[in-house]
Amino acid sequence: MLQIPDGHQKIAGRKIIVYKPTVSPDGLKLIAEKVKDELFVKRFSKPRPEDIQLVSIDRCYESYHLVNANCSANICRKRVYILDVDEGIEEVKILGKKLRPETFFGPTEEPRKVIKLEAEEFFTYEKTFYMVFDQNHREISLDQVPAGPSEEKPEQILERFCKKAARDKISYRGVKEILKSGIAKRVLKGDRVENENFQIFEDAVIYSPVFEILFRNAKTGEEKKVKIDGVTYTPRNLGENKNA
Repeated sequence: MLQIPDGHQKIAGRKIIVYKPTVSPDGLKLIAEKVKDELFVKRFSKPRPEDIQLVSIDRCYESYHLVNANCSANICRKRVYILDVDEGIEEVKILGKKLRPETFFGPTEEPRKVIKLEAEEFFTYEKTFYMVFDQNHREISLDQVPAGPSEEKPEQILERFCKKAARDKISYRGVKEILKSGIAKRVLKGDRVENENFQIFEDAVIYSPVFEILFRNAKTGEEKKVKIDGVTYTPRNLGENKNA
């Protein structure tokens, strides 16, 4: 992993984006009515619709971290060069260093007389990356991030519906380590890395609404929850147990 000191890091100010839900509470209840029939279904039985009660609808947020970053470094890579020499040569002198030939077997398994030169290659590596992470710090593709209209006062929304997110967003240290780890995976491998520089041009966290709807089977007391994407209003996690 790159070991970039703080003095070689430039981090852009973070932008917070909170998406608006795109349907009314009545519309959300209508969606709930449509999906509840798929819950509590057993192999040979299906509960009556009137037995399935809507207990609660809670709004939470899932976060996505979008980063445009650049990394540059001087990389040293050790290499062994193999040079063929004529039969009968007992010693070769290169830059004042004496080298004795040895027998080497190549792909054809035929013996060759060679000398081996140990060297170090140096090159400069620089690349710009666009990375996206989900709320579990796993890298994902950009097309997995929803798109929607933004709230005008995102801080207030987070304080009201997602206080944990409002607290977490001010901590940069963990995020920087995650980003450096992601970039390090892309950097060409070397035996020694020097003069590392790390810069973030864009740093945005998107919070997308998710509604968790809790249902109860009045006949059995069993409870299940359904998650509804607050932007696309696509149901997911159908039939998930309450504590899952």
